[in-house]
Amino acid sequence: MSEIIDGKAVAARIKETAKARAAEFERVAGRKVGLAVVRVGDDPASCIYVRNKVKACEQCGVASYTYLFDEKTTQSELIEFLGKLNADGKIDGILVQLPLPEHIDERACIAAISPQKDADGFNVVNAGKLFLGERDGTIACTPRGIIELIKATGVPIAGKHAVVIGRSNIVGKPIAALLLNNDATVTVCHSKTRDLRDYTLTADILVAAVGKKHFVTADMIKRGAVVIDVGMNRDETGLYGDVDYDNAKNVAGYITPVPGGVGPMTVAMLILNTVDGARNE
Repeated sequence: MSEIIDGKAVAARIKETAKARAAEFERVAGRKVGLAVVRVGDDPASCIYVRNKVKACEQCGVASYTYLFDEKTTQSELIEFLGKLNADGKIDGILVQLPLPEHIDERACIAAISPQKDADGFNVVNAGKLFLGERDGTIACTPRGIIELIKATGVPIAGKHAVVIGRSNIVGKPIAALLLNNDATVTVCHSKTRDLRDYTLTADILVAAVGKKHFVTADMIKRGAVVIDVGMNRDETGLYGDVDYDNAKNVAGYITPVPGGVGPMTVAMLILNTVDGARNE
C-alpha cells in the first residue's frame, strides 16, 4: 500500500511561507503585494478557479484585483488593458484566466504580460529561462508544485528515472525541464509513443498529465514509484485523475489523490510566484 502525498498539507506550508514573505514585503514597501486576475467571459470552471485564487490571496495577505471582461471583448482591448496593468505600481503579478474565448489568441495575451509580472510563468521569457536552467525566471505554477510534492516524499530526484506522460506547454514540457534541472533522467511520452508501458514500468517518478480518466493503470507502474497525477477529469459520476488510483495505490510507493493532490499546489504556487516577483522587483 502506497503512502498518500497530501497536496493540501504541502500547499498549506507553501501558503505560510508566502504569507510570511508578503508580510515582510508590506513592512518594507508600505503596501501589500498585489495580484491582478483577469477573466474574459463566464466560463463556469473559470469562475470557480478565480474565486479560489482570490480566497488564497486573502489567506496570505496579498491584495487581489479581479477584472471581468465581456465575452465579446476584442484581443486588442485585452492586450491594451494588460499593458496598463504592466505599468500599474500596485500590481506585482498578472494572471489571465484560461481558456479565453476562441477569437482571442492566448499566446499573444500571455506575451503581452511583463515577464516580471507573469505570475503563471507562461511568458516565453520565463519558459526560456526554465529550459536554460536559469534561476531568476518565474516557474509555471503546476510544475513548480509537482516538484514540491515529490520533494515532500523525501525521495531524492537526482539520479532517478522520471517519465512524464504528456507534452503540453503548461505541464508536460516545463515539468520535464524542471526534473532535468533537478538531475533526473527524463523521458517524455505522448500520444505518438509506442509501447508506452515499456517506459512507465522503468519510472522511479511517474507524472501523468494527459487529461484522460484512469489512463494509467496499475500494471503500468513500477513497484515503489512516486506517482504524480495531474489529471482533472470530470464526468457525471465525479472527478477523476489520469491514474486508476484505487488500484495504483497498491503498487506505487507514493501517490497523489484526485482531488487533494496537485490541485491545491497550483494555487499555492501562484501566490508564492506573485510574492517572490514583488520581492525581486
